[in-house]
Amino acid sequence: MAEKRTPIIEVRNLTAGYQDNIVLDDISFDVFAGEVFVILGGSGCGKSTLLKHMIGLYEPMAGEITIDGINIVSANSKQKRQLLQKFGVTYQSGALFGSMTVRENLRLVLQEFTTLPLNIIDTVCDMKLKLVGLEGCGELMPAELSGGMVKRVAIARAMTLDPDIIFLDEPSAGLDPITSAQLDESIIDLSRSLNITFVIVTHELASIFAVADRVIMLDKNTKKIIAHGSPAELKQSNDNAFVQQFFHRKPSLEQ
Repeated sequence: MAEKRTPIIEVRNLTAGYQDNIVLDDISFDVFAGEVFVILGGSGCGKSTLLKHMIGLYEPMAGEITIDGINIVSANSKQKRQLLQKFGVTYQSGALFGSMTVRENLRLVLQEFTTLPLNIIDTVCDMKLKLVGLEGCGELMPAELSGGMVKRVAIARAMTLDPDIIFLDEPSAGLDPITSAQLDESIIDLSRSLNITFVIVTHELASIFAVADRVIMLDKNTKKIIAHGSPAELKQSNDNAFVQQFFHRKPSLEQ
């Protein structure tokens, strides 16, 4: 069972927010190596806030977050640089530099964190593009890519340093159902073949059921985790009214 494995990410008693506004109140959970872990919930529940704290963009009001044994809040500069090489991040828009080719976008990470010669860097970049089904696309500009291709380039860039963990923020946002399904397949393939741990923020039900091993559901009102487990467990067995509303796509709790 997953509970017997050693967590690669540990979130303990995390309280997070902005100034005096608490968004998440004393939440705890683990993420295990090699699983696809999804953070979900309604609008304004703190999904993106949680993700930003997990990657160290913001400091929590209370609690701690540990990635592979390193506390991201108390880590020194050397440890933080080590952490940056343990995980990759993709954002909702893809966040590619429009004035650079696809390959040049991937080069940036390797040029920052390694001393590899350019020919080796380009070989690595092309290997990562091949992993996401974009072999031969290195010379294209971001403007020449479809929305799904942009998302896959962003994942390839997140993989350039062979991270253990990849954080994805709304990867299916703005994609048509077919492209979204193709992206889901890429995530599953990468997780299974390379044992990459994925932490995904999303509210797309089809993607949740397609890729997630486990999910946690955040609640805007209580500022807590109100459900955790597999998507099927939450849909079939959880008795929380909002969880049932979410998973059965009910427009109101009264229905």
